[in-house]
Order: sequence, then structure tokens, then C-alpha cells
Amino acid sequence: MSVDYTACPSPAFVLEEGRLRKNLELLQQVEQEAGVSIILALKAFAMWKVFPLVGQYLSGATASSLHEARLIFEEMGVKAHTYSPAYLPGELEALLGYSSHITFNSIKQYQDHRVQLAAFPHKVSPGIRVNPEYSTVETDLYNPAVPGSRLGEMLGAFDGNLPAGIEGLHFHTLCESGAEDLEKLLAAFEQRFGHFIPQLKWVNFGGGHLITRKDYNVPLLIKLLRDFRARYGVEVILEPGSAVAWETGVLVASVLDIMESGGIKTAMLDVSFTAHMPDTLEMPYRPAIEGASDPVEGLPRYRLGGISCLAGDYLEEYSFENELQVGDRVILKDMIHYTMVKTNHFNGVSHPCICRWREDGHLEVIKTFTYSDYRDRLS
Repeated sequence: MSVDYTACPSPAFVLEEGRLRKNLELLQQVEQEAGVSIILALKAFAMWKVFPLVGQYLSGATASSLHEARLIFEEMGVKAHTYSPAYLPGELEALLGYSSHITFNSIKQYQDHRVQLAAFPHKVSPGIRVNPEYSTVETDLYNPAVPGSRLGEMLGAFDGNLPAGIEGLHFHTLCESGAEDLEKLLAAFEQRFGHFIPQLKWVNFGGGHLITRKDYNVPLLIKLLRDFRARYGVEVILEPGSAVAWETGVLVASVLDIMESGGIKTAMLDVSFTAHMPDTLEMPYRPAIEGASDPVEGLPRYRLGGISCLAGDYLEEYSFENELQVGDRVILKDMIHYTMVKTNHFNGVSHPCICRWREDGHLEVIKTFTYSDYRDRLS
């Protein structure tokens, strides 16, 4: 059943529940056929109202902070696989209570917390993040294997030995990547760290596996995972970020004004790219828009302007099938993964509602933001 965007408030993030379920079904199929654990990465998708649905299909979730771990524990009812580049003083005790696994970014950090970890009344499996020194990611902002990376230890830091008590290794140098990229990354990981694997209980392949993209080579992924498990006999964990909520929803916006300056028309929207879609400016990432395309000769073209006062709060021109008018809806596609978790209240601009288009065709407005949401962030 197609979504009636005219029935949605504006601005609003709108998740399609049916599309989310379809992604989860594919991820569960990979879990079952490959014999691995696939877990949700909250850094990409933290819409906790649908955690009960996610929990029906996936094996858990991964956290990068105390708040994420607590949200997983309270709203999904499981303990988190936790990793952070550095743990804040005074938070580790609480974090361990919400975690089943904890990965340290450095050997020193593990050694500093080892006594506290061993004394904790419940078993939490410790691991180390490693840097295989290989990545196919071209954007440095998203590449954990750039020279001088602060994320994970290189082989030389181990001085030939796995620290006593370590039960797992974690690597993550992919970003919206294919199975072919994982194949090359695995070769680099095994070349550097393969001699440690027989001493381990688990290996976490990190995120960046865009399994639900239409052209993703799922059979190759399953083969890689099965072969790895056959070689080493360890538990394998994947924590894809974008894949869970890939192409599951949109950001609904409306045209507030049409401006023209220097021969360029700008459609002013009721959303902000810097506040609501920062990746469109940081990455930069150019979202697809329903009924629009890159500029085409003979079709109306518009920049899309955000509502904040930042001079660069806009996207370069798109062509539309018809002239835009004040009040028209502009539907920005694939805005659920990573986008919602990165929103901010810059300029105090009106924040998009969060909605769910249920499989029965019913629109549920889950969250409407008010002045107090903006005020209470600061003091």
C-alpha cells in the first residue's frame, strides 16, 4: 500500500513499516543461512518505537555510549555489544550492566579497566578493536583506516601476543560497501591478525555491509561468512548500520517561498539541511527527491533552501517535472538511516515530526517536537 504523503504532517520523517520488515527478513535469512549474529547499530537507526519489530528478526544491538546501551536494554530487552573509542570516567560500571560484550579501542584502555571488568558480578566478554590497514572507503570522514586513524590498534601494538583475557577482535573499515569489499577486507584482516583467531571466542566484522541494497551480492556474503566460520570455528557478528533502515522512509517537506537571485531560483523549504540532514552538507550526500532529477534542459530547476540562517543551508539545483508552488510537498527519499540520529536544533528551527506508516495503511504520528525539546537541550 503506497504512502499518502498529503496525509503526513510537514515537516516529518515517515518510516514505512512494511519496507523495514522486508529488510529485516533478508537480514534474518543471512543470519540463518550463514550461522552468524546480525545486530542493529544504534548509531545508524535508533527509532526505539520499532525495536520490538527489530527484535523479532535480529540477534541484538550495538551501542557506542552509555545512553545507547541503556536504550537497547530498556527498549529492546537485551544487553548491548558495546564499543566506544574511549570510555568516560565513572560510566564503565553502569555500561557493563547494560552490556554482554565490550570492545576496547586500545590495549592500554583494556589494561586500565581489566580489574574492574573482572570484578564485575556478571560476565561481560571483552574484545579489542583492530585496524587491518585496509579500506575501500573513499571519503576520509567515513574511513577508519586512514593513516593516523584513532580507531583500533594496528598489529604492531600487540608485540606478538594477544592480551590475556581478550575473547574477541572487532574490525570496521567499510561504509555502505558490498560483499566484494568485505572479501578484500577479510583477506587483509586475516593476513595481519589471523594467528590470533584460534584463541578467540568471537570476531565482530563491524558495520558498513549494505546487505539490503538491491545489487548487493548476498550469496557471496553468505559464502564468505560460512567459510570463515569453517576455518576458525568462532562466533561471527555483523553490525550493519544503513542496511537495517535502507530505503525505508522519507523526509516530507513543504515549499514556503520561491526566491530568485542571480538567475537562480530557490525553493525555500520548511526543513534545514544543516539541522535535519547534516550528511547532505558534510559528506556531501545528494538525496534523491520524488519527481525530481539532476538538472535537465527544458525542465524547471530549483535550488532547495533550508530554513536556517546558515548561508550554505541549501542543495544545488534539481529539475522538477512542473513549476513548484508555495505549499507543494517535496519528498526527500531514503532519510531514515543515519539522518534522524544526526538531527540537531541549530537556530531553534522547527523539528520534523517522527511518523510510522503502518502496514495496515494507518499513519501514526509518534513524536511531535515542541519548544520544550529545544529549550531543555541547553540551560
